[in-house]
Amino acid sequence: MRFIFWLIQLVTPPKKWRLPVIVILGIIVGTGLLIIHISNAPSYLSDKPETCINCHVMYPQYATWTHSSHREVATCNDCHVPQDNFFRTYAFKAMDGMRHSSVFTMRAEPQAIRIKQAGINVVQENCIRCHLNMVDMVSIIEVTGENHFEGKGKRCWDCHRNVPHGEVRSLASTPHSLVPRLPSVMPEWLQKFTSKNNN
Repeated sequence: MRFIFWLIQLVTPPKKWRLPVIVILGIIVGTGLLIIHISNAPSYLSDKPETCINCHVMYPQYATWTHSSHREVATCNDCHVPQDNFFRTYAFKAMDGMRHSSVFTMRAEPQAIRIKQAGINVVQENCIRCHLNMVDMVSIIEVTGENHFEGKGKRCWDCHRNVPHGEVRSLASTPHSLVPRLPSVMPEWLQKFTSKNNN
């Protein structure tokens, strides 16, 4: 009990500092909540394909997926995230998400999106996982992203080049694609307030 009392005294600022500390903590917490809201952070815990178009650079990939046969049976995460266990799934999502968000925030995204080696390995695993019982050839030849990286074997999409994204080469490859419009990050009360002031 004394420890808890001592800890409370330790973190409680002197009286003259209480108001500034409360204001600064309020600003930090408010900014954090605003960032979570604007970035639509909770959506990244889901498997909804629309999450991928939180970043406009993914519009071509989303548009081409919606016109593929994979749309009926697989979401983005089914192919691009490991499916063998819960911990690996969320560790991969966290690492990939942090890399994607930092690249997009710094406006450093390339014109043509290219999958990294870690992603190649995961997609290859998932191709085999889903299609192993459908295709005899997969069980006969060793096909893995790692072997391909070492110059051995092939990846599934070496032959099935247009599955499921077609000929996506850059942001300009699907200029007239229709994708769902993202909702505004501005709260409704603020939209009403600004529209009244603009009139």
